[in-house]
Amino acid sequence: MGAVFRKAVILGAIWTLAAALAATGALAQYPNRAIRLIVPNAAGGAPDLAARVLGEKLAARLGQPIVVENRAGSNGNIGGDLVAKAAADGHTLLLGADSLVAINPHVYARMPFDPLTELLPIATLVANTFFLSVNPAVAVNSFAEFIEYARKADPPLVYGSSGNGSQHHLGTEILKQRAGIEMIHVPYRGGGPAVRAAIAGEVQVVLSGGSSAPQIKAGKLRGLATTGAQREAAFPELPTIAEAYPGYELKIWLGLLGPVGIPEPVLEKLRAEVKNVLLDPDFRAKMTRTGALTVPLVTTPDQFAALIRSDFERYGRIVRQVGIKVD
Repeated sequence: MGAVFRKAVILGAIWTLAAALAATGALAQYPNRAIRLIVPNAAGGAPDLAARVLGEKLAARLGQPIVVENRAGSNGNIGGDLVAKAAADGHTLLLGADSLVAINPHVYARMPFDPLTELLPIATLVANTFFLSVNPAVAVNSFAEFIEYARKADPPLVYGSSGNGSQHHLGTEILKQRAGIEMIHVPYRGGGPAVRAAIAGEVQVVLSGGSSAPQIKAGKLRGLATTGAQREAAFPELPTIAEAYPGYELKIWLGLLGPVGIPEPVLEKLRAEVKNVLLDPDFRAKMTRTGALTVPLVTTPDQFAALIRSDFERYGRIVRQVGIKVD
């Protein structure tokens, strides 16, 4: 019996050593080829812009190319599903918005995967607020004028969003309820296409992220309000929606996620290098120029997981309140 016990102890030690060596090897060899960074939105929106700036910086630190791939559709579900089913070796990652993990499960009757259990939170990246804007042909010059105009519009105004169940969609529906106005929703395959549709006049209204800031500054869109708790420093003339409707606040965060099962040493390396990028002043400057950033969002893995759980519960309440469902 003693010999059997000793043999078990020795075998256990061998397996422990083997696992440690494998983990060390995974860290030493990672990455050993190009990394695919999946963006589950169309080009031009905040997730796409953030992915390209992050990819450039992270590739330099990791010593391998980072290839950004746009896999848009179903408010991120198509790209999310691709990553969830990818090999868990750290070479296929997702740069996604909070809506994918915190809103979609409440909105979509059928999900191709469970983002809460099949996607691994790696690192938070940036946070952003939104702009409410109109095509310049809409005869309003202020948020108050817009509300009155929308109340009287016949037929109703048409607004674009980055997809069913997106923050753009939910945020506008909440505004409709609070203001007592009617508008017709047209979903697009990302914030970039929604903004371009508003500029072209396909839709008259759009609630969009910071990536629309250059278009507002250029006069291609007329900014009316922002969705944060305070006014935006770059647009102090724009009121917050909360100034008219207290308690209204809408933010978006972007995060890096991957398939469940990525080895811990690989996660540690990724998290450390992402944190270094977020603290890089040049990263912030480039993100600010694109309009895709207001605040770098640095958290611990536990804080990131807690943020997802908190937002999942909060958006669940909002979805039930607004009554949005997608078949």
